[in-house]
Amino acid sequence: MSLVERWRGWSRRRRVLISLALAFFLLIPLPLGVLAVSLRLHYTGTPSAEARTRGEDAVWLGHAWVDGRKSAADVTALANQLKGTGIRDLYVHAGPLEHDGSLPLATVSPKARWFIDAVHQAMPSIRVQAWLGDIVQPEEDPGMDLDDPAVRDRVTASSAAVLEAGFDGVHFDFEPVRSGSKGYLAVLDQVHALTEARDVPLSVAAAQIDPVRGLHSFTIAITGHGKWWSQQYFGEVARRVDQIAVMSYDTAMPLESLYGGFVARQTKRALEVTPPDVDLLMGLPAYWENDPSHWGSAETVAAAVRGARLGLGDSDRQNFGVALYVDFTATPEHWDAYRKGWVAADG
Repeated sequence: MSLVERWRGWSRRRRVLISLALAFFLLIPLPLGVLAVSLRLHYTGTPSAEARTRGEDAVWLGHAWVDGRKSAADVTALANQLKGTGIRDLYVHAGPLEHDGSLPLATVSPKARWFIDAVHQAMPSIRVQAWLGDIVQPEEDPGMDLDDPAVRDRVTASSAAVLEAGFDGVHFDFEPVRSGSKGYLAVLDQVHALTEARDVPLSVAAAQIDPVRGLHSFTIAITGHGKWWSQQYFGEVARRVDQIAVMSYDTAMPLESLYGGFVARQTKRALEVTPPDVDLLMGLPAYWENDPSHWGSAETVAAAVRGARLGLGDSDRQNFGVALYVDFTATPEHWDAYRKGWVAADG
């Protein structure tokens, strides 16, 4: 069996871990040392008192909200949990999409309309966006082929279907999208035309920007896996949507200070290329894992919030926020770190 065949036979998670290991441990030590020092410096200083919620935050919600497992009492509890926060958007998992781009919405999300109506009644100012996604080619096979116009047409039709069902917007999470993918940009163009015509937002969960320039090309060449996007490609994606939420977790950073510095740097680099009229959100890791791609003691909500505040600086940009991932793993401690660090931030 060839190395390529063996690589394709491994799970996506195993490939991600190997890619991270190659990126951070097989590059020559000096640049890594410089990167570590740089990230640590990004985490120093006192965040601006103005760097706090602007009422543009979000939270990803699991499928249980639309498949019948949740009740009216759960919606009431959710409303109480969100009261006094800056959360405006709920990304509720309404998929997944089939590999051909279709969506049997009535089958996979039979309680979608009930949940949307319940949220609108209990929390009138909050938007419910349909979180749709799939694994994509060429790294995942079988997976969705976004270079296929017929697939893109079905994704567009699926997006129209969730809007007809009452959702307030469409939120895409396609993974892993390689930096430079033209098929991904094309489907965003198509669906954005649809959402613009209906005056609702199109949002995306976005990959991280290269922590070292050109790193995405290196990992693709060595492993066939592209975890990061170039800053230029991030900007191309941002220009095609109304809201972009960076998945700023699973970074392989072993220390809280390095992780916080990583988020600060990601925030700054994302701000540089995100159009002023597009909402930018930084993801918060409200879950626990401990492996080479995600050190639980390092990737904390508190560090992510502080990093986002440092990266934002004293910018008066109002359409900036944070997004908690994900509701069914978030603990009271995660919510407390979000509230104290971002909602009631005092420096």
